[in-house]
Amino acid sequence: MTGTFKQKNSGNTLVLLVYGLILKFSIFLRPQGPLVQPDDDHFLYKWLIGFLEPLHLWPGVYSLIAFLLLYSQALLLNRVCNAQKMMARPNYLVAMSYMLITSLFPDWNYFSAPLLINSLLIWLFYRLNTLYNASKPGSVVFNAGLIMGFITLLYQPAIVFVFFLMLAVFIVRPFRIKEWLIGLLGVTAPYYFIGLVLYLTNQWDWKKLQPDISFSLPPMPDSIFITISLGLLVLPFIIGGFFVQNNLSKMFIQVRKSWSLLLVCLVTSTLIILINGGTNYVNWSLCAVPLAVFHGAAWFYPQGKLIPSIMHWLIFGYAMYLNYWLPA
Repeated sequence: MTGTFKQKNSGNTLVLLVYGLILKFSIFLRPQGPLVQPDDDHFLYKWLIGFLEPLHLWPGVYSLIAFLLLYSQALLLNRVCNAQKMMARPNYLVAMSYMLITSLFPDWNYFSAPLLINSLLIWLFYRLNTLYNASKPGSVVFNAGLIMGFITLLYQPAIVFVFFLMLAVFIVRPFRIKEWLIGLLGVTAPYYFIGLVLYLTNQWDWKKLQPDISFSLPPMPDSIFITISLGLLVLPFIIGGFFVQNNLSKMFIQVRKSWSLLLVCLVTSTLIILINGGTNYVNWSLCAVPLAVFHGAAWFYPQGKLIPSIMHWLIFGYAMYLNYWLPA
């Protein structure tokens, strides 16, 4: 399967759809409504849930939306990586990796605020990559900040991603305080307009927009399966990071900066795990976007086919067991 996705073949779009359906069809067999985390969800997601609840939609509808989001995210992330020449040749391995690793935790497959954020995070990664050669960097930074503002309004712990935006501008561009201020202005713009709407409709309450965050340790793995899933996320990441490091000298400066952005994004996503604690692993899904690219490198760079194939089918088989046969 890694050999199939290693080729840039337009037919792989359909193969990826079948691949994803095999991995994730369990969400249609055991459909759930949108995941709600009162302590973590922010204004926009709460508003969306408040809009959807009176419709009394069948839970399978949310499963379908979640699958389409995951599939579109996989394709979009793969397209961005190919456009930025993250690897030596275009391929579909990043898309395959994204569908695979999001199957290692059942909660990652359901409609939630972090799932929506991953779409915006991929868009943000693309916008930041265009910043390197942008003729008008100010507008790019503002648009990136605008995306970041909507991300923080969906999920309160995602406020940490503002530091990712600042670090990303520092990595991609020479230091200019003006661009940092423009980025922060973009972050605050959605708050300004939503606050204005609330004020004009006599619903103003600062607490509706103010992030309420606290720091605590993430939940300890309560089963061997969580530990295995974490191990299967980390091992290919280490392998992919090793190959990326060995091939950095062959890459253009812009591509090196793209890999640096991914690493900073991963570190920031990991910090989010420490915010507001929680008893589940939904917020861990924010690590899926950068991890999928490093996993793609782990499948792409090895010369032999045997070891990557064995590792892939072991992870695939485990994900199938986790989603279909493991009791919920």
